[in-house]
Amino acid sequence: MTSNGGFEPVFCTIVPPHVLDKLAQHEDPALAGPARQTLERDAYERTHRRLTTVIGAPAVAAAEETAGAKPHRTIYDARHHQDLPGKKVRGEGDKPGKDATVNRAYAGLGATFDLYLQAYQRDSINGEGLPLNATVHFDEKYNNAFWNGEQMVFGDGDGEIFLDFTIPVDVIGHELTHGVTQYTANLTYFGQPGALNESMSDVFGSLIKQYTLGQTAAEADWLIGAGLLAPRVTGTALRSMKEPGSAYDDDVLGKDPQPATMDHYVRTGRDNGGVHINSGIPNHAFYLAAGALGGHAWERAGQVWYDVLTGGELKSDALFADFATLTVAAARSRYGEGEELQAVLKAWEQVGVRTL
Repeated sequence: MTSNGGFEPVFCTIVPPHVLDKLAQHEDPALAGPARQTLERDAYERTHRRLTTVIGAPAVAAAEETAGAKPHRTIYDARHHQDLPGKKVRGEGDKPGKDATVNRAYAGLGATFDLYLQAYQRDSINGEGLPLNATVHFDEKYNNAFWNGEQMVFGDGDGEIFLDFTIPVDVIGHELTHGVTQYTANLTYFGQPGALNESMSDVFGSLIKQYTLGQTAAEADWLIGAGLLAPRVTGTALRSMKEPGSAYDDDVLGKDPQPATMDHYVRTGRDNGGVHINSGIPNHAFYLAAGALGGHAWERAGQVWYDVLTGGELKSDALFADFATLTVAAARSRYGEGEELQAVLKAWEQVGVRTL
């Protein structure tokens, strides 16, 4: 189902397939082996997800309905197996244990819940208090984290290229935001709509990190997955919203392929039509708008993006220009003809996306 009234059974991972493809071809089995196993597991999960239909209606809770809202978190341990969800190891309100991965997952789910509730009065990712479940220690040397339409899953990484996937809070926020998109605009996971889907997760993943750290737009690093790459990797993160294409340049991973503007838009049939690659363009537009406005990016720029994502007018097959046009309308509707509108207009102009 791909209309706004239903749910797209999408399987979304934080590490793009093109990165794992590159690793899987390496001559060193210590690097290639885990990457191949991760690709195989991702293919299984993706197929499984396509066979599953989630039934329900998206809803956005009103502010008064979220006044006493609280998260309902459960963390499970797969113990390096593949069966989900695994053994329950921490529930809502339980004290931290000795497993740092469990504690980080619990905190990251809470940080995501807090940003959506406090900034946008949204009660969990579906707007109706959906419990937040996560499984850690998934599989052996699993090089990914994903949202499968129902829960979060985190691998421990191979220790050679990727570290524990619970380390960056924006990775947790990124994947859970796929759930928000699933329950709202339901953007098709291919081509430009898919790149917008990925961009929404990067935008709000970054905002969740900034909110947690109390950072302004100027103070933020605008990196997605900082702290995830192992020391041997020449790079800082998976992606950069500030400078798409600069996150890594490594002899094993290759060079970050993200474009910052439409002049370098990548046409490809891989990665669902380049959803993790061309997302750099709307990512950069958000960075530019937030930077121009200053202050906390989740407030004005984030509010505009959230209004469009949840407003009901964003179609599941929206192109960049469709989304950009809606952000202009949302900025004008909420803030009038002031600096917010001008910042949004200029941001899209700078990345080469026209607004109708």
